Amino acid sequence: MTQKIYQVDAFTDQVFAGNPAAVCPLDHWLEDELLHKIAKENNLAETAFYVKKQDQYELRWFTPKVEVDLCGHATLATAFVLFNYEGHKGSEIQFHSPRSGRLTVVKHSQLLTLNFPTDAIQEIERTKAITNCFNYPPTATFKGKTDYLLVYNLESDIRSLKPNLEEIAKLPVRGVIVTAKGEHVDFVSRFFAPQSGIDEDPVTGSAHTTLTPYWSKVLDKKDMTAIQLSDRKGYLKCTYLKDRVEISGQCALYLTGSINLN
Repeated sequence: MTQKIYQVDAFTDQVFAGNPAAVCPLDHWLEDELLHKIAKENNLAETAFYVKKQDQYELRWFTPKVEVDLCGHATLATAFVLFNYEGHKGSEIQFHSPRSGRLTVVKHSQLLTLNFPTDAIQEIERTKAITNCFNYPPTATFKGKTDYLLVYNLESDIRSLKPNLEEIAKLPVRGVIVTAKGEHVDFVSRFFAPQSGIDEDPVTGSAHTTLTPYWSKVLDKKDMTAIQLSDRKGYLKCTYLKDRVEISGQCALYLTGSINLN
């Protein structure tokens, strides 16, 4: 038995940049154990699997370690595959995630726009467990549904942060977002999730469900531009719609292939 696979670089218009995701179209759901094995073998931040169900697509995401509730870049990559290589007609795709509900992607020329639920965040105490995670402390600390959000003063702070991955892995969250106001865009960020098998994620769409409402309030803006400052870098456009956020970017195909499951 063979399984089709694509690898796509998301939130970029060129290969070797953005965030790579694997996408596997399925006729039916395979056993969870096999999905975990495929994701571990791919050894990418996320592998997305989807099954067509009537007029929508059921979608799930796996890191090399765990299944996750929401993944932006792998959703963007899946939509890119469906629009360009798997025959989806029209300019909108309806996904359903068993963990996150309805998700849509709309195509405008080369730009793909995710529509995701907004994260609810609250400010929390800046504990020693949090400050131990980086070489200098944040100015403010927040907690969302799955992540901590640490705010710094300058883009240069985000660039020069050195994570203590062992300490980050001890935190009771999916991962840690660090952010500051941008020099040439509205805001910048990085994302660390060693507890989920990802030391530093190149570009994290789901983190922008947390970042977008925060920066919209701080900057008093609805539409914003952002860069995730990993080595590969990712470029995003974000729109705050109160209970939903729109996150837009481009994709580039890296490979197509088949997995031998015999």
